[in-house]
Amino acid sequence: MDADNEAKGKVSDQAMQNPQALAALQDKIDSVSHIRPSACNLKSASPVENRFKYVTKNMLDFFVCFQRRNIVSGEVEPTDEECEWQSDHEDEAALAEDLKKKAAIEEKTEDANEEKPKGVPEFWLTIFRSVDMLSDMLQEHDEPILKHLQDIKVIFSGPDQPMSFTLEFRFEPNEYFTNTVLTKVYKMKSEPDEEDPFSFEGPEIIDCDGCEIDWHKGKDVTVKTIKKKQKHKGRGTARVITKQVPNDSFFNFFNPIKVSPDRELDEDSEYTLATDFEIGHFFRERIVPRAVLYFTGEALEDDESDQDEEDEDDEEEGDSKVSVNLDHNLKVP
Repeated sequence: MDADNEAKGKVSDQAMQNPQALAALQDKIDSVSHIRPSACNLKSASPVENRFKYVTKNMLDFFVCFQRRNIVSGEVEPTDEECEWQSDHEDEAALAEDLKKKAAIEEKTEDANEEKPKGVPEFWLTIFRSVDMLSDMLQEHDEPILKHLQDIKVIFSGPDQPMSFTLEFRFEPNEYFTNTVLTKVYKMKSEPDEEDPFSFEGPEIIDCDGCEIDWHKGKDVTVKTIKKKQKHKGRGTARVITKQVPNDSFFNFFNPIKVSPDRELDEDSEYTLATDFEIGHFFRERIVPRAVLYFTGEALEDDESDQDEEDEDDEEEGDSKVSVNLDHNLKVP
């Protein structure tokens, strides 16, 4: 345990001595200040700022999801002392001091009845907006619901169970549905195909199951009501009928296409299912374990760098193939 604590301390100190991390953190503090203007106008650091500082100071713990939910939801309130950091470098210490000065704004009188911000406002919604793969799924009518999302967890199957992992989306009580947890189970293939064993490249997602969302009346954003004129065949009179049709929404994520051995999927369905598998993998491998870095924006920069490297590798591979083809076509007289 001492070794683990020492390792956590070193990584946390490194995170706090990173000017880019601190700058990204301040950007996020500034970006949420519009939610309630009085939230950051305090002589000492506001509760929201303290939560951000605490998250960054304990970066390693949050990488592995320790205490993250408690801070984001507001169940745990860190003290000023727990949020202070030390730096051995003059420039970085100056940056930290600048952040403290920004928090030391003259206190303004607050309305006694005004609701104070709880936890880290819009933590997960900010991540959804920032990540292209998730923002493509996000609709305007989804955003008020995702403000109630408190945590996302990955639960892996046990050693005696078929290989799978479950994404748990944990919500606070809200006006949209009665569920406190929405789940998505991804089933995986862990053994090579008997007919083609050499094609096996490791475990892969082969199917997924969603869950039923118990929507409050009139709050289901996955459907929309339309009005349509219908003409009576016999009498020739027309009437207006209303019907519900599917609506674009992130929450369709919990109602995936089902794979059936008796039916072949069309091209569009195959693409939709493959995209779903990719999103599930992305949540498991990146979003959940690195949520804090996606919130501050640092992980987005890492993803861009990784993509640039992949593009360069693809270009080099393409050039290599061209070279090989040219060499292959050369004929010696």
